[in-house]
Amino acid sequence: MRQIRIEAHGGSEALQFVEVQEPSAGPGQVKVRVRAVGLNHLDLWVRRGVPGHRFPLPLVPGSDCAGEIAEGPRAGERVCIAPAFGCGQCAACQRGQENLCRHYEIRGEGGDGGLSEIVVVPERDLLPIPEHLDFEQAAALPLSGVTAWQMLRKAQLQPGETVLILGGTSGVGSLAIQIAAAKGARVLATAGTPEKRQRCLELGAEQAFPHREDAPFHRQVKAATGGAGADVVMEHIGAATWERSLKALAWGGRLVTCGATTGAEVQINLRALFFKQQALIGSTMGTRADLLAYWSQVSAGRVRPVVAGSWSWGDLAGAHQALEAGVVGKVVVRVD
Repeated sequence: MRQIRIEAHGGSEALQFVEVQEPSAGPGQVKVRVRAVGLNHLDLWVRRGVPGHRFPLPLVPGSDCAGEIAEGPRAGERVCIAPAFGCGQCAACQRGQENLCRHYEIRGEGGDGGLSEIVVVPERDLLPIPEHLDFEQAAALPLSGVTAWQMLRKAQLQPGETVLILGGTSGVGSLAIQIAAAKGARVLATAGTPEKRQRCLELGAEQAFPHREDAPFHRQVKAATGGAGADVVMEHIGAATWERSLKALAWGGRLVTCGATTGAEVQINLRALFFKQQALIGSTMGTRADLLAYWSQVSAGRVRPVVAGSWSWGDLAGAHQALEAGVVGKVVVRVD
């Protein structure tokens, strides 16, 4: 069978097809025929490499997988695969906090992912694809959605509160807008172009502001909230927006972050932090309980995928280029 493998970090030339033996399913495992894989910014980091971080090369990328069970009594069932898992044995896993496990692994980062014709995974990691979604739509949902769900849960967003979502047309942002709106929150968002800001409004945001370097979105948030600021700020852009994100935060507000796309080195005014009694919260992925709670909303049709487009895995380089360019929603690759 074929799969995409990264032998060494680099440009698009690092994404190579290889022929390997088809794996067999052991006890408690299922064989899944992959039909579509959603890309994340993580795929860019895995391909390029990250200074100071070691990826276990050679590596099959792809965290978000959708396909069908290939054999056995459940053959033909359409499923997504949980994008990450813990060891299942440590204290963190036993108390339901798998993403605090020291052996926590994201597919396509800590071990092989889904850009393969066939993958074998534990049966407990399967998520049924609702009838109203096709493979490409389903592949756009798991990783970004569970990330957004946990961020809003950890920030304790309440109905009637105001949340500012940075990068509202990103994978995480586009799902966070829908989740927050479904919770009864007032949603504000940022996006880089007028077209992207219009899409934020269509997804459920009340207002959307530009976040380019000279854009005073913190002032626009204050104006929209009568000077109070946002109760919750969802930040994943990083250094380029960090200072303004803090300024947009209300007294007693909570800023939750899951990423640093534009850089990880930021400054904090500690006096402002403690005097305004604000909270800074880090968040990575989500627990299994978060994933299942989020997937129930997907199944009910309350959260829908935002797909920028799909590419054949023969044009994976083109899919990476689209992701790098910044698109509205998720880039999906067809395993065809």
